[in-house]
Amino acid sequence: MMGKFEEIYHKHVQSVFRFALSCVGRREIAEEITSDTFIALLRNLDGLDETQLPGWLITVARNRARDYWRRNMTEQRYLETLEVPVSSSGDQDLDSVFDDPGLKPIHRVCLILRFREEMTRSEIAKEVGLTETQVKGHLQYSLQLLRKSMAGKERREYEDRRSGTI
Repeated sequence: MMGKFEEIYHKHVQSVFRFALSCVGRREIAEEITSDTFIALLRNLDGLDETQLPGWLITVARNRARDYWRRNMTEQRYLETLEVPVSSSGDQDLDSVFDDPGLKPIHRVCLILRFREEMTRSEIAKEVGLTETQVKGHLQYSLQLLRKSMAGKERREYEDRRSGTI
């Protein structure tokens, strides 16, 4: 089975990648789509008719590209709608955390929905069209990223105070 898979992979990987790249326009996303396509092939290899294989691969890649654009549009829509004015109740500190440049849009959306809107992971998943596991992963990653960022800022402030620049 692995020999057959490797043969198909080498024969079709470039065309699937080029198609994915034409759909999304970003190399790293096209690489992910290509990988996902061939993982799907490996899972379904026994039940596929080889004569329909090129079309099947392109269809899977197209569907993965559509999923990417759907997620991307959802992220952008929520980023635009969740721009809430800063209140005087201490949310200003929270907003500055959400503006961290290291956060990707999906991480920012999940954080805002979780901590400002106080939604549960399952509510966030339904709202943005992700699985609960994906939301959990985005929240964990973004919190880890923010911890590192905040520790770096505190370290720089400490060093500035010691050197007398503050």
